[in-house]
Amino acid sequence: MQTVTNLTELIYIRSPIKILSMIRSLFILILLHFSFICLAQSIYLHCGKLIDVKNGKVLEKQTVLVENDRISKVLNGWVEVPDGDILIDLKQMTVMPGLMDLHVHVESQSHAKSYMERFTLNEADVALRATKYAEITLNAGFTTVRDLGGSGVNIALRNAINQGWVRGPRIYTAGKSIATTGGHADPTNGYRKHLGAHPGPQDGVADGPQECKKAVRQQYKNGADVIKITATGGVLSLAKSGDAPQFDQEELNAIIQTATDYGMHVAAHAHGKEGMKRAVIAGVRTIEHGTKMDTEVMDLMKKHGTYYVPTITAGKEVERLAKQPGYYPAVVVPKALSIGPMIQKTFQKAYQVGVKIAFGTDAGVFKHGENAREFEYMVEAGMPAMEAIQSATITAAEVLGINDEVGILEGGKFADIIATPENPIDNIKTMRNVKFVMKEGIVIKNELN
Repeated sequence: MQTVTNLTELIYIRSPIKILSMIRSLFILILLHFSFICLAQSIYLHCGKLIDVKNGKVLEKQTVLVENDRISKVLNGWVEVPDGDILIDLKQMTVMPGLMDLHVHVESQSHAKSYMERFTLNEADVALRATKYAEITLNAGFTTVRDLGGSGVNIALRNAINQGWVRGPRIYTAGKSIATTGGHADPTNGYRKHLGAHPGPQDGVADGPQECKKAVRQQYKNGADVIKITATGGVLSLAKSGDAPQFDQEELNAIIQTATDYGMHVAAHAHGKEGMKRAVIAGVRTIEHGTKMDTEVMDLMKKHGTYYVPTITAGKEVERLAKQPGYYPAVVVPKALSIGPMIQKTFQKAYQVGVKIAFGTDAGVFKHGENAREFEYMVEAGMPAMEAIQSATITAAEVLGINDEVGILEGGKFADIIATPENPIDNIKTMRNVKFVMKEGIVIKNELN
C-alpha cells in the first residue's frame, strides 16, 4: 500500500478521472464542514427594548436567540454569548417583529406617465422594476406583504424570492384582480376598441356566477395565494364611477364560495356602501379602503368578523397628486379629490366602534418603502401606537392565516425581526427609520453604526 503525503504526490499516482473524483469529494467535505459550522452558530440579539405585540407591552433588556431561520427563545436580560456564536448589539434600539402590509402593488409605482406604460412596458420591464420595489419594501422593515393585483409577474416574483434568486418580502399574491366588464380592474378601460376589446375570466374580467367561478379557478391555476375583487368602482381606473357596486350578490357569493373551496380568502376593494354590504354578506375576509363605510356596514363587518384594511396613505397621496395639473387623466381627478380625503375619517369611526383593523397602505399608488407613513396617520386619527403596530404584525398574520409562523417574537416563529432607533410608542415617526432588518434569520439591513 502506498501512502500519500501531499496533493502533488496524489496527482502523479492517480489517473485523471480518479484525481477529479477525489478532489470533488474533498471539496464536498470542506463545504459540509463549513456548512455545519455555520448551521451550528446561533445568533444572539441583545435588545434595549422589545415590543411584545401579543401582550401589548414594551419589555426592557431582552435577548432574542435565533437558530437557523427561527427564533429559538426570548430571554430576560442580556445573556452571555457562547464562544463561536454571533452577537448583534441592539441595546440602543427598539426591536419588534417584521412588519406586514396587507395591500401593496409590487409591480408598479405611480408617476405622471404611469398610464402610458401600459403600452410601453413588456413583462420583463415590469419584472425588473418589481424586484427593485420588493427590495425597497423589505429594507423598510416589511418582511411580509399581500400583493393585491398586477399582471401576474407578481406570482413569478413571489417564487423568485422564495427560491432565493432575489431579495424581497414574503409575498402572498392575488395575481390578477377580478372585475366585471368595465369594472375598476378591467384592463381595457380607456383603450381603443381594437386593443383587447373582449377580456374574459382568463384576464380577470367576469360577468355572471359561472364566469366568476371560472375567474377564481383561473387565478388558482396561475398560482395565486388569495383572490382580490373590485366590488365597487375605483379612483385610478379610467371609468367614471368611483364607488358604484360592480358585482351583484350572486356573483359575489360564487366568488367567495369558489375561493373558499380552493383554500383562498378574498379581499374586496370597495369605496361605496352598497358594494361593501354585498361583499361582507358574501363572506370576504377584508374590505380595502372602505371610504364611504357607514354604521350599518361597520355593524355588518363586526357581525361577520370582516377585517378593515384602510389604506389612508393612498387616500392622502391621490388627493395631493390630483391637484398637480396633468398628473392624472381628467376622469380620475374628481374621484381622487372626492374620495381621497375621506379615508382617514372613516378609519377613525371604524376604530372607535370596534371594527377589526389590519394594516395596509396601497403602496404603489405612492412610493414603495414609504409604507410606514400609515402608522402616523393611524395614530393621528386616534389609534394608540401599540395597536397600530399590532395591526401590522399579529393582526395581519391572523388575516393571512400564518399566525403560527410570524407576527410575534417568540420561540418557533420565523426570525423576522426589525429595529428602530427610538421607541415607537413614544414617537411613531421612528417607524420610518428602520435601521435593522432580519428575515428568516438572515440579516438584510444593518445600519447600526
